[in-house]
Parts: sequence; structure tokens; C-alpha cells
Amino acid sequence: MIKVAIAGAAGRMGRTLVEAVTRSDAAVEVAAASVLADDPTLNMDVGLLAMGQPLGVFAQASLAAQAEAFDVLVDFTSPEATLSHLELCRGQGKAIVIGTTGFSSEQKLVITEFSKEVPVVFAPNMSVGVNLCLQLLRKAAAVLGDEVDIEIYEAHHRFKKDAPSGTALAMGEVIAETLGRDLDDVAVYGREGVEPERDRKTIGFATVRAGDIVGDHTVTFASLGERVEITHKASSRMTFANGAVRAAAWLAGKPPGLYTMQDVLDLHND
Repeated sequence: MIKVAIAGAAGRMGRTLVEAVTRSDAAVEVAAASVLADDPTLNMDVGLLAMGQPLGVFAQASLAAQAEAFDVLVDFTSPEATLSHLELCRGQGKAIVIGTTGFSSEQKLVITEFSKEVPVVFAPNMSVGVNLCLQLLRKAAAVLGDEVDIEIYEAHHRFKKDAPSGTALAMGEVIAETLGRDLDDVAVYGREGVEPERDRKTIGFATVRAGDIVGDHTVTFASLGERVEITHKASSRMTFANGAVRAAAWLAGKPPGLYTMQDVLDLHND
């Protein structure tokens, strides 16, 4: 049985992860959980917190105190907290699944360095459907080439802090790489006022933050006369949680390295 720790177990995603692990058909179980030291759920049974049924695992302020209890940590918290947890995993020889978004380029380099010592799955989106979409985007970009304008629309709930979403950026990176472009050079993150005619080499991003939208992403490839749209809509956080559980089960026992959901799902481009 693979023993899983959940960071940020009191949050919306943390509670969903507890439920996903508990209800999974894979050989996984919740063995440890953390919350902030001042969280009112401190010392509560995380099963009661997430599903109304006890698991005998109690939320603690420190993962270090629970290091002996788990094999894989699943972390959807914040960049700073995740890097701290990654340091702990490196010191304890634990695997980690990172679903946190909003990392800076420098922070991503830290993750890459740490992955030389421990196994890490790092993905901007754990959804199976989104990762399938990334493959479809590669194909679409390769076929349509430089003959289309490319725009990426994403929408999330009002509480999401980073924009554009990590998933939208990953979509842009996949397209840019396929077309031989550098996303940093061609991304356009906002338009207003009177501007020159659109540069076809650019990749535009539009961001919406409203209500309780779980996650919508649409990539439009538009020419003069037709357009192709590839869309993914998430209606529940459970889709991300189930993907993370699948990643945790896959990662256990793997050698050190930086893996993605493309590895977990065996979706590598031929």
C-alpha cells in the first residue's frame, strides 16, 4: 500500500485530494496531512473534514513530524510552501507530486535541481483530459503551422491568484515549441486601445476570474475563413485530484527525476 501525504488538507483542493485517495481503486491511502499552524482544523481528522467519515489521520502543522508515515507527498498549496515541502522530501528521500502553479522561472529551476535527488511529478494540470489536449494542440499546431492566428482563453474561480493559469501557459509553450517560437518573445497578455494589425507570430492570452468556475481552457486557431477550437472544461476539482492520485501511485518507487503527466499517462509525442 502506497502511503500518501496531503499538504494543505483543509483547503478546497486538499479536501478533494483526501477524498480522491480514499475512494481510489489504486493501492493508496492517506497516511499524513498538514494544515497551517493557525488553521481551525488543526488536529482534526481529515476524513471527517473531507467526507464526514473518520480516517484516523489528523491534520498537523508540520509534515516533518510525519515524514516516517508517508511515501509520496501530494502538494497543491503555494510556490513558497511547495518549495519548503520539496526540501523536506529531498532530505527524507520522499517522492512528491506537485500540482501547485504560479512558480517563477527561478523557482522552477530549483524544482529541476531537487528532482536530481528525488522523484518529482510536476505538472500545471493533473487532468487526464487536459494532458490529452496538450497532445492535440501539438498536432493542430504542426498541421496548421504559421497560417493561423492563435489565441488562448482561460477562466477560473475568483480566488485563483496566478494569471494566466499554469495550464494556459503550458498550452502556449506546447504550441510555441511546435512552431519553433519562444513563448517569452511571442506571448501577448492583454490588448487595449488602438493597435497595429495583429502579428501572426504572436500567441494571445485572455484571462477571466469569476465566481466558482473550476477551470475552462480554449485554444483557437483562426484563419481567414475557418477556425479550429480545442476546449477543455472542468466541472469538478475531482478530475485534478484523480489525476494527482494516479501520478502518486505511478511515482512510488521511481528513480529520481523530473516527470510530467505526459510520463504518467504515457502520452509522449511520437
